[in-house]
Amino acid sequence: MMGVFAFIQNLFQSSSIFVHHIFAHLSAVLILIIISKIVVELGGQTKAVFLVLLCIIIAPAFGRSQQLFQPVVFSQLFWVLNFYLLLKYVKYSDKKFLWYLTITTTLAFLTKYDAVFFIFGVSALLMFKSTRQTLIKHRFWWNAIVFILLISPNIVWQYLNDFPVLKMFARLYEMHLDKLTPIEVIESLVIALNPVTLLISIGGIVFMFHNKMKLYRPLTLSILLSAILLMYSQGKSYYFYPMALTILTYGGVFWENVLFAKRKWLIYPVSVILLFGVILIPFGMPVFPLASYLKNDYPYEKKEVAGGQYGIRFEERYSKEKWSESLKELQSVYDSLPETDRKNSIIWGKHYAQAGAVNLFNKQYGLPTAFSLHGSFYNWVPKGEMPAVTIALGYNVGGFFHEHFDEIIKVRTIYNPYSENEEELHQHIYICRKPKQTFDELKRLFEDRIFE
Repeated sequence: MMGVFAFIQNLFQSSSIFVHHIFAHLSAVLILIIISKIVVELGGQTKAVFLVLLCIIIAPAFGRSQQLFQPVVFSQLFWVLNFYLLLKYVKYSDKKFLWYLTITTTLAFLTKYDAVFFIFGVSALLMFKSTRQTLIKHRFWWNAIVFILLISPNIVWQYLNDFPVLKMFARLYEMHLDKLTPIEVIESLVIALNPVTLLISIGGIVFMFHNKMKLYRPLTLSILLSAILLMYSQGKSYYFYPMALTILTYGGVFWENVLFAKRKWLIYPVSVILLFGVILIPFGMPVFPLASYLKNDYPYEKKEVAGGQYGIRFEERYSKEKWSESLKELQSVYDSLPETDRKNSIIWGKHYAQAGAVNLFNKQYGLPTAFSLHGSFYNWVPKGEMPAVTIALGYNVGGFFHEHFDEIIKVRTIYNPYSENEEELHQHIYICRKPKQTFDELKRLFEDRIFE
């Protein structure tokens, strides 16, 4: 699905931020609409919708994750859409919603594998007599068969490529997930969602088990099962964002139907408390220009980085300056080569982001195409002999490129004063000649190293 979205965006032949984020922004709008419809289906009205949307708007978690062209925002979109269809099916027992759910769950799986957590939660329908009988009546096994058939090309591709997704998970656990503690995840989640929204989300958790929600017990258990599997899998805090969205809907209905029913005036102090949460937004997502942030906000979250001038969270704050300087330096190196070398050269980005930046802006800077053996870029490595000259771009990678060339000259070092880790303080540009391997041999060497 990410490939499809990217393909459509590339049809515009533009490098503008708007074009390359258009699907992310559309998804963010759709999330607000679907969440509102969930609130209404659960029995909420205007005040409930208002509270829930206000919680979403003041939560840095959603403000940041929904503006990036990454699978995260689409994962949230399909999660709330799937939950909405599941709610409709439980509420009305209409077969068409089961088929709609089959299609949207397929799209969710083809977007991000965390759809497995939602699918696991759907098994809750089999644990209640009413929904179990409805599923059997509607021959739900046909939906399961159709789902498996629709995702089968992806599974076959994984099999033919030795399941790179499992290698990615193994690396993820090695580098990040095994080091996380439940307390760290909860703390990060509370801050990202904005602590003041606990007013609504805690009410939502309580209301899920209220007698007024008896009809929706299968949904409550589905959320619980998804959460248990996610906690067992040691998921990062942002893996819980889609689930948090659905819990907020219960919270909005709780405040409106239970607390506001007898004390309508409570809507005003609750709204004011939530509005005060706006103050925390700049600390959880990049809002202000870099210069303003460094002057007004950074002193409160200052981080020391050995060898660095600042330690800034969120690369979006300075990515424009970082990549503009990097590409200008690459252009300078490329232009310095003899014409015969320029005609027979390529750029090697050690990290997929480096190769991606070059390929997004290479026409603007007159640069050749870049390749990488990192992440998904491994699939697009050229075939045959390597060119006479390779311009290599990497962070502090030691002798990495010496393993693949007999002649290497470091020609540039690009300093990034804003990096929050020592590894990315410096990018180095090398001119590499006399390759030791062909592209095909490189692919074989990196077959099990693409997530390093």
